[in-house]
Amino acid sequence: MKNVLIIEDEKDLAELLAFNLEKEGYAATCVHDGKLGLERAGADLPDLILLDLMLPGMLGTEVCKALRKDPRTAQIPIIMITAKSDEIDRVVGFEVGADDYIVKPFSMREVALRVKAVMRRFEHEVQPATPELLTIGEIVIDTQRHSVTTAGLEIELTSTEFKLLLYLAEKKGLVQSREQLLQKVWSYNNAGDTRTVDTHVTRLRGKLGAPGDIIRTVRGFGYKIEV
Repeated sequence: MKNVLIIEDEKDLAELLAFNLEKEGYAATCVHDGKLGLERAGADLPDLILLDLMLPGMLGTEVCKALRKDPRTAQIPIIMITAKSDEIDRVVGFEVGADDYIVKPFSMREVALRVKAVMRRFEHEVQPATPELLTIGEIVIDTQRHSVTTAGLEIELTSTEFKLLLYLAEKKGLVQSREQLLQKVWSYNNAGDTRTVDTHVTRLRGKLGAPGDIIRTVRGFGYKIEV
C-alpha cells in the first residue's frame, strides 16, 4: 500500500482528500502545518506528498525547497495544491521542485488520476537504452547517477526535468509533441495541461544555460533536440 502525506491547512479538505485516496487503495496521513508537515515527511518518507501552497508555520514553497534539499526526501514526488491559478504561481511551484500542480477547486477524481499518474511515473521509469554517459553538444547526461553537466559544470535538475531532458535526448532529431511528452514523461494517458510541458522546458533551458539552446521549439507542435 502506497503512503500519501497530505499537508493541507483546511482540515475538512484534507480529510476529504484522505478519504477519497483511501478508497483508491492508498494510506493517507494529514498534517495541517507546513513545518510539522516537513518534519513528518522526513520521519515517514511517504511515497507521495500533496502539498498546499499557503500554509501556516511554513509556506508550501519553502517546504518543497526543504524537501528537495534533504537527500532522504529529494526524490519523493510532490503535487502542489493551491487556490491560485496565475501562471506565476504554477511557475514558482515547478521552480522549487514540484512534480505536478492542481488548482482549487478540483474534483476528487482529478486528484486520484494525478496521484496515480505521478506514482506510475516514478515507479516505472523507462530505463534508457543508452550508454551510461550520453553526450549532446556541451551537455553530458549520466544515466546511472541521474546527473547532468553542462559546459563542464554539474547542474541541479528535478526528477521530472531530468526525465524530460533524457527522453528528448534519446529522441534526438525527432519532434515530440506536447501530448507525447505528457504521456512519456508525465505518464498522462489522457490529455493534460500542455502548459506544464512548456513551463518545464523553459525551466530546463534556463538551468542548462547557453547549451540548452539545442532544445528547439517546433511551433504549434512540440519540441526536439537538435545539435
